Amino acid sequence: MIDINEYSEKMRNAPLFQGMGFQRVISLGEEGAAKFEFKAEERHCHSGNIVQGGYVTGWIDTTMAHAAMAKTNFGSNPLTLELKVSFLRSAHPGILTTSASVIKLGKTMAFLEGSLIDDEGNIVAKGSSTNRLIPR
Repeated sequence: MIDINEYSEKMRNAPLFQGMGFQRVISLGEEGAAKFEFKAEERHCHSGNIVQGGYVTGWIDTTMAHAAMAKTNFGSNPLTLELKVSFLRSAHPGILTTSASVIKLGKTMAFLEGSLIDDEGNIVAKGSSTNRLIPR
């Protein structure tokens, strides 16, 4: 399987993930689960120091995609076909954790769930997605 520290470093160096405030991969397993850490900063916020919903959505979507990638031993690229995010409370600057899991995996499709947790353990948002699996 993948070296988590190496993969974290690779993601930290990618411009996309730098802009998203990516910090590290906490876990990434072939059972189809992933857990990441992001740092929300003022640049990710709008009025009242509230993290803009697009970042929340992007963090959850990224983690769900990586859960699918891990489940296929990085043999597939998941392309999001449908994405739903329910915002349960506001996110604010600080460390936020995402977790995701594969609900069902077929040959060409994956169904995923994910969530975002703040540093106090509160669920900030929950998401689900349907992904098309493209061979790498």
